Amino acid sequence: MHTPITLWVNTRGAGASMYRWALYPGHVNRRIVTLTAALVPVIVLGILGSVVKVPFVALGPGPTFDTLGDFDDNDVVAITGVDVDEVSGQLNMTTVAVRDNLTVFDAFGFWISRRHGIAPREQVYPPDLTKEQVQQHNAAEFRQSEDAAALAALNYLGKPMLLTVAAVAEDGPSNGLLKESDQIIAVQGRTVATAQDVQKAVAELDPGSTVVIDVVRDGEPEAVEVILGTRPDDDSRAYLGVSAQQESDVDFDIEFNLADIGGPSAGLMFSLAVIDKLTPGPLTGGDFIAGTGTISPDGEVGPIGGIRYKLIAADEAGADTFLVPARNCAEAVENAPDGVRLVKVETLSGAVDALNSLNAGGEAPSC
Repeated sequence: MHTPITLWVNTRGAGASMYRWALYPGHVNRRIVTLTAALVPVIVLGILGSVVKVPFVALGPGPTFDTLGDFDDNDVVAITGVDVDEVSGQLNMTTVAVRDNLTVFDAFGFWISRRHGIAPREQVYPPDLTKEQVQQHNAAEFRQSEDAAALAALNYLGKPMLLTVAAVAEDGPSNGLLKESDQIIAVQGRTVATAQDVQKAVAELDPGSTVVIDVVRDGEPEAVEVILGTRPDDDSRAYLGVSAQQESDVDFDIEFNLADIGGPSAGLMFSLAVIDKLTPGPLTGGDFIAGTGTISPDGEVGPIGGIRYKLIAADEAGADTFLVPARNCAEAVENAPDGVRLVKVETLSGAVDALNSLNAGGEAPSC
């Protein structure tokens, strides 16, 4: 027979009294076992939830950068060799933050938040590429967007441009005839100014025909004859076998000074910053403008990913107006913060026109 363990409990205060509880050792042991059995799964779950990684990443608002401001004591958009106009307000590019190596608890926490979303890791980091390779690719895209932004702005401003041969296909019909850095003047007598002009001129010719390419090589004009081949993906279409690119022909320099940023989506805001600095009067009207969008050298604004998170970042930074690529408008409307005006943008010239209209108290295309 078990001897009971007697506990006396004194309740203090008015009408205090003593209570006697009798606990038998067998009861205590059973309760401990029951409590332990209940706690073990909780403890195991807690350990696993805080340690086990999941194949997902969290997407959320990243930092914004004023392209009219400075970064690490350098102008984000630095223009030297020419007088630069005084600017005011802000033209902020926006980014998406990606958080990797999530635990179960991390993923759940981000999932229930309103500021983040969860996506399969392979959408950001393809399984056939290392994380470093993805980062290198994103950095290369960012550099290309800087080049395109400068060209788009200079094209908009009507600055002189050169069209040059960027590369010659080793197995193409122009190999050994055209050279990198040749300045292309005309194709079959038609003056060309862009890579698209070259493509259109060649597309009107038949494979096997001879085309005359007027170039300037080492400062001297030269007419180069090329027998057109057939495109690798379509043997009914003519193939020249070169890629052409625009180069600015100005006596000043444009440099972009942002580090550790990837992807092409800053192009539009970079172009607007260049235009603002090279034209009289503030393009922003002194307001806080944010936005996003890729840019091509001819000024076409393209869609981007993560518009939801970029809108959050812009709103939290204090933006009044957000420039939205036209093809992102539907998603932007669904996620628009209160008080932020959405301006639909299809081209660089359209973006400038919209900002000028707002500055004059007018309207702008909206999503």
